[in-house]
Amino acid sequence: MISQFFSDLAHYHFLQNALITALAVGLVSGVLGAFIILRSMSLMGDAISHAVLPGVAISYMLGINFYLGAICFGLLAALMIGYIKSNSMIKGDTAIGIIFSAFLALGVILIGVANSSTDLFHILFGNVLAVADSDKWLTMIIASLVILLILFFFKGLLITSFDPVLARSLGIKVGFYHYLVMILLTVVAVTAMQSVGTIMIVAMLISPAATAYLYTESLKKMVILSAVIGALSSTLGIAIGYSFNLAVGSTIVLTAASLFFISFLISPKQRSSSR
Repeated sequence: MISQFFSDLAHYHFLQNALITALAVGLVSGVLGAFIILRSMSLMGDAISHAVLPGVAISYMLGINFYLGAICFGLLAALMIGYIKSNSMIKGDTAIGIIFSAFLALGVILIGVANSSTDLFHILFGNVLAVADSDKWLTMIIASLVILLILFFFKGLLITSFDPVLARSLGIKVGFYHYLVMILLTVVAVTAMQSVGTIMIVAMLISPAATAYLYTESLKKMVILSAVIGALSSTLGIAIGYSFNLAVGSTIVLTAASLFFISFLISPKQRSSSR
């Protein structure tokens, strides 16, 4: 039945849009995800992906593109978490928990006020098969810009990810790279809404990168492999979801998770570490 997907792909424009959009999200999520797990920011990714909900709801109420509201609230959440962490005795995970729950609760309330449950349901759980041409191009542009920025700042990101103390001694602005990653995380989380939804964005940021980590010690190889796994998960996930009439966002995430568990069992690096 999956072969039917690839046959229909040549004839249906909406499938072409879906595949291109999902591939872009898979690639950029894989690239950024490598730095997210190395910096132990998985919880931050989950928090920001949910913190954008109030922005999405407000955007619908104001009749503007949801990208604008979502990015604003995602950045606001990141700044608030950073401020609380830096200016109090509260630890980072506690600050994340407070902001995450508060923004999520606000988002739930505003979703009810917005009274647009159908569209907002797609934002929560994804609806990549309904991606319009404009959203496809916007996703491709944003994904390309994020990857270019990561390539441009790769050396600084590498050093600050592995050894922030060494980075400071070399005169590298660790804070700049921290907030750069936070901003890119917010942008990618918003970009991934159309494919997997806000609920499962963190899975696409973490699973491909975690899978790649099981195979290599090199950050460059990890980034490349993570991007490939993200793209593969998106392609197989769409094919499975379309062929069996399942929620495509969920099948993409489950495909990425399945690749991780298979790798967990067979990767030489994992087997050697468990001895």
